[in-house]
Amino acid sequence: MATEQVARRGLGGLSGELLAEFLGTMVLLLFGDGVVAVVLLFLGFSGSQTGATSSWLLINWGWGIAVMLGVYVAGSVSGAHLNPAVTLGLAVRGAFPWRKVGWYMLFQFLGAWFAALLLFIEYNTAFTSYASANNAQPGTPGSEYTGSVFFTNPHTTLGGQVVPIWNAFFDQVLGTFLLVYLIMAIVDTRSTPPLSNLAPLIIGLVVVAIGMSFGTNAGYAINPARDFGPRVFAWMAGWGVVALPGNGAGYDNYFWVPIVGPLVGGAIAALVYQFTLHPVLEARFQKIPGAEETGRTVREEREELPPRQAEA
Repeated sequence: MATEQVARRGLGGLSGELLAEFLGTMVLLLFGDGVVAVVLLFLGFSGSQTGATSSWLLINWGWGIAVMLGVYVAGSVSGAHLNPAVTLGLAVRGAFPWRKVGWYMLFQFLGAWFAALLLFIEYNTAFTSYASANNAQPGTPGSEYTGSVFFTNPHTTLGGQVVPIWNAFFDQVLGTFLLVYLIMAIVDTRSTPPLSNLAPLIIGLVVVAIGMSFGTNAGYAINPARDFGPRVFAWMAGWGVVALPGNGAGYDNYFWVPIVGPLVGGAIAALVYQFTLHPVLEARFQKIPGAEETGRTVREEREELPPRQAEA
């Protein structure tokens, strides 16, 4: 009995949060990279405008649903960061302890890496078939196409110009800024937050909107773990320099862009939110008679209850 209580207490602490981040990120990547695999390896991007549009919309909606499902998995345990940029942003705001930042990022990366492994096994025949038919074995020129199942690259415009590194970096900063800022606005208890069970759906819709509006320059990674975890797996699985350091037609050494860009965007979003919308909401909230100075999450309230009530 004592051993069971110790085990439960351990899983209810940091170890449980890290497990939730691992599982939530794994689910996110399974469905997100899974829809990319379906489009690239089975449906393909059609040369027609209608076909390309339908493929892109399928990816946008697939990623939005993937984020929603990942948040549902981990939300009540770890807060469902599932993204080092979100973790960093919350720490910059002082809303998340710095001592947990490295651990969260590590397990987000591991969850993403493991999802890539599962997808490689799931679609191994499709990867092999495409490589043989198009003479594009992993690691050779042209294998960026199949590598895009796992990691992002600069895209080519209709005019034939590859999006330059500086533009892709700005794209990642802006996209992640929007993601983190909107997440903070959505979950702020002083604002008009949705019911707790609707927040994952709305955050998923935010990702759909970002993909539709800002996803074409560089594939809207907006999450270092989402890109780097599968990128490391792809490098190990044979994609070599195409994955790390990230070389392709018209660009070299791209791997750092979807890591640094989102971290910068997430940190900026946290600072901007902390000094713009947050103080406004705080001032308005304090005018409500009987309001507490700080809001509490459901998890925090449960932790304050006696053991029997908290387990109910």
